[in-house]
This record gives sequence, C-alpha cells and structure tokens, in this order.
Amino acid sequence: MMSSLEFEGKNVEKALDKESKQLNIAKDQLEYDILSYGSSGIFGLAGTKKARIRVNLAEASPEAVSETSTFDEEIEMPAETHDDFAPAEKDYRDDHSVDQKLFTFPKDPLDLGRSVLQRIIDSITSDASITVEEDSDRIFFNVVGGNAGVLIGKRGQTLEAIQSLVEKVVNKHNDNDNRIRVRVDIEGYMKTRRVNLERLAARLAEKSKRIGKPISLGQMSSHDRRIIHLALEDDPDVRTKSRGEGYLRKLVIFPKKKNE
Repeated sequence: MMSSLEFEGKNVEKALDKESKQLNIAKDQLEYDILSYGSSGIFGLAGTKKARIRVNLAEASPEAVSETSTFDEEIEMPAETHDDFAPAEKDYRDDHSVDQKLFTFPKDPLDLGRSVLQRIIDSITSDASITVEEDSDRIFFNVVGGNAGVLIGKRGQTLEAIQSLVEKVVNKHNDNDNRIRVRVDIEGYMKTRRVNLERLAARLAEKSKRIGKPISLGQMSSHDRRIIHLALEDDPDVRTKSRGEGYLRKLVIFPKKKNE
C-alpha cells in the first residue's frame, strides 16, 4: 500500500527541500511526481504560481523510513524512472531561464519600457514597431503597425492593460525614488479618443445647462472618465460625478444651481 502527500515551493527544488525536512528523508531518497513546475508570472508582477510535487510513501512511518540505510534497495525503482524525470527537470531549468531573461533588460527606464512593450506586442501581433518620446517624468510609446484593433481592444481596454503593465515593470525596476509615468498609444488612438471625448464633454455640458437636468454618459473606463472630469473642471456651470462600482462606471454631468 502506498500513500501520498503534496508539497509546494517557489520551485521544484524548494518543494523538495520542504518535503525532505518535514519527512526527515534525504532528497535523493525521495520518490515523487512533479505536478507543476511553477511560474514567475508576468515580469515577476502577477500570475506567479508555486511548484507542486507529490511524494509517494510506503505505509511505514517517515521515521522508520529515514532510519533505513537501504532505502534504494527496499524501494527499487526501474532505471527508466529516473530517465523519465530527466527531460522534465531540463524543461524546468529551461523555463526558469526564460523567466530570468525578463529581468536582464537594460536598467535605463526608457530602454526597459521599450523592451517590455515590444515583448508584449510581439506576443499579440507581428510587424509592429515602437517610437519613443521622453520628458522629465514621462515616457511616451507609440506603436505603429500590426493588428491595431487587437492591441487596442474593446473601448481601449487592452491598450490600457498594456500601458498599466509596462508602467508597473518600469517603476518596479527603477532605481530612482520618483515615479515614472508611462503612456502607450496605438497609432494615435489615445490622442484621437481624448479629442473626441473632450468635444463630447463640451457638447453634453451645454445640453445639461440648457435643459437644467443631469446627463449620463453611460459606462466608461477610469481613463475616459478622467478625461471628462478634466475637460469640465473649469466650467463654473456644471459638475461631474462618477456613479456605480467596478472598473466600468457611469459618469454624470450635473448643471449647477445658482446657489451652489
């Protein structure tokens, strides 16, 4: 009869260390299956997963097993069992080295941001290039070519996610204390959208003042709501307010009363 236990660790080696210590069995005497090699996630920021292994135990207690000097003779494993694990271990090291490459980008924030962004867009589309502009506290990347529609996504949500990820990576590996703002655009989409939203805000603000009633713009992303808020913040006759919960919330334009 065999029983099994599962262990987790940052990687397979860490899981084995944990297993060996808890069971008081030398690592080279363990019989185990690798359930997951784990993952360092997306640029070390999100989606990290622990490695998981399952150790197969005989009914004898761990102490009894650890005291047996002829463990390999009592549980005789076929030669091919070790061979079966060899490719998997190699795959683990290869995968780990690939993840490590994500952190060998240039230390310069501009070059780092460009490298990260290029890796992201290359995984989504092909034949896309990046141009860069920089000022004292902001880096602006514009992507040209490839499948712009896929990179932008519905209501620009994919583009916003890409921008957020690049900004997080740049600031995570930034040696300076000052936060660097990163802006990503796809063939001028964000610039055009900003202009259209500002025009929409002005038009609806005038309508709200004319009819004396609030006007709702429906569900909008935080980025789009901010554009509306900023576009109308200097208008003395209206005020704006977000309503609802979650990422997509409604924005309402209210006409100000005379006594406000």
